[in-house]
Amino acid sequence: MSEITSRKDKVLIANGQGFWGDSILGPVRLVEEGPLDYLTLDYLAEVTMSIMQKLKGRDPSKGYATDFVALLDRILPKAVEKGVKIVANAGGVNPHACKDAVLEVIRKHGLEGVKVAVVEGDDILAGLDDLMASGERFENMDTGEALATVRDRVSSANVYLGAFPIAEALDQGAQIVITGRGTDPGLVIGPLIHEFGWGPDDLDQLAAGTVAGHIVECGAQCTGGNYTDWETIPDMAMIGYPVIEAQPDGTFTVTKHEGTGGRVTRDTVVHQLSYEMGDPANYITPDVVADFTSFSITDEGDDRVRIEGVKGHPATPTYKVSMSYQDGWKSVGQLTISGPDALAKARLASDIVWARLAYDGFEYSDDEKLIEFVGANVCHEGVSVPGADDPSEVVLRLGVKGPDRARVARFGSELVPLVTSGPPGVTGFAGGRPKATEIIGYWPALLSKDKVKTSVQTYS
Repeated sequence: MSEITSRKDKVLIANGQGFWGDSILGPVRLVEEGPLDYLTLDYLAEVTMSIMQKLKGRDPSKGYATDFVALLDRILPKAVEKGVKIVANAGGVNPHACKDAVLEVIRKHGLEGVKVAVVEGDDILAGLDDLMASGERFENMDTGEALATVRDRVSSANVYLGAFPIAEALDQGAQIVITGRGTDPGLVIGPLIHEFGWGPDDLDQLAAGTVAGHIVECGAQCTGGNYTDWETIPDMAMIGYPVIEAQPDGTFTVTKHEGTGGRVTRDTVVHQLSYEMGDPANYITPDVVADFTSFSITDEGDDRVRIEGVKGHPATPTYKVSMSYQDGWKSVGQLTISGPDALAKARLASDIVWARLAYDGFEYSDDEKLIEFVGANVCHEGVSVPGADDPSEVVLRLGVKGPDRARVARFGSELVPLVTSGPPGVTGFAGGRPKATEIIGYWPALLSKDKVKTSVQTYS
C-alpha cells in the first residue's frame, strides 16, 4: 500500500446527472444550494455511444452530450466562484468537439484561467481491425461468439477506462475534465485519487471509492427516487441529489444538501447498492475488484448514511469493451382504445392488423411481433398484482422487427387505418404512421489492458 497523503481531511463530491436526459435542476441546485468540491455528471450508456457515433458520422462537430454545454452555460460562473471542479463523461465519441464547445462557454462568460482537460484512449473503433489481427477475438461475454460474425456492422467500440487518467487531469490543474467512455464510479474515484494520493495498490480505498461512485451514479435514485416506499419520500419535486463526504482512509458518508427534498436512509442507499449488481463480492472495475459484502452501513439520521470497512482485491488484466452493431430493424406504434369493452376491442384491432398484413403477403413469426395491451396488467404479466377486469381504456401497442427494412416498414401502414375501419373508440393516432428504425445490438467483450493507451491533454 502506498503512503496516503492529502490536502484535505474531507472531500465533498456530488453527482448531478444519472443519464443523458436527467433533470438539469439536479446539478444546478447542487452548485447553488450547498457546499461542494466536485460535481460529477454521468451521461453515457451503451446505446448512447452508438447514437453519438452516428451523429458524428453525419457531422464531425457532433458526437457528445450537448446538454453538458448548455448546463455549463448556466452554472459555470457560480461553480468557478465557489471553486467547484467538474468531471463529466460528456465527451462521448468526440471529446475534443465537446472541449471546443466548453471553451466557447468559458470565453462567453469572460472567465480567466479555467483549464479544461480531455481524457482520450477509450475509443478503439478505428483500430478494431488491427487489434483483431493481433489476436484479440473480442468474444461476446454473453454468447461466446467471435466479433468477426458482426464486424461489418459494428458502429461503436469503447473501452471502459478507469479513474487514474481523470486523477492525472486534475493533477495537471484542470477545473473541468471531459472524458469519453469510462466506468460510472470512476468519475468519483478520480477526484479521490487526486485529493488523497491513493495509488494502484491502495485496494481498499479504491474499492471504497467504487462503492461511493456506484451509490451516486444514478443521481437521485439513492435519495428517494425510484424507491419502493415512494409515499414516504418528502418533497420529491425538489429531491436533493446525492453528496459523498469522503475521507482519506476510504470511509465516507452519503448525504444531500440541507433543506432539499428526498431522503437519505440506509434503505434508500441499499436500494441503489443492489442496482445492476452481478456478484456482489466481485464488483469488477478497471481499477479494483470491490467486495460489496464487506462493509458496514450505518444510518446516522438526518439524511446521513455512513459506510466503512470496504475491502478490495487486485484489478483484472483486461478492460471491458462496449460495442454496438446494427442488428436489424423495428417498427412500433400505438393507439388508445376507449369505451365499453376496451380490452376486447383492442384484441380485435390487433387481429385485424395481422390479418390485413397476411392478406398482402406480410406475415411475421411470434418472435418478430410485439403485442401489448397496456392497462390490462401487461407490465406485470405473470405477477400477482391488482388489475382491472374490464378497463375503460387500453393502449394497444404493436410492433415488428427483423432484418428486412422494407418488410418491417410495411407494418406501419396498417395501424392508423383502424381509426375508421376497426372497432369504435380508437384514438391517439396524432403521432402518425410508425417508421422502421434501426435496432442497436450490444456486444460486450474484453481487451488486454496493454493494448490500450490513454492520454490527457489540457486547454485554457
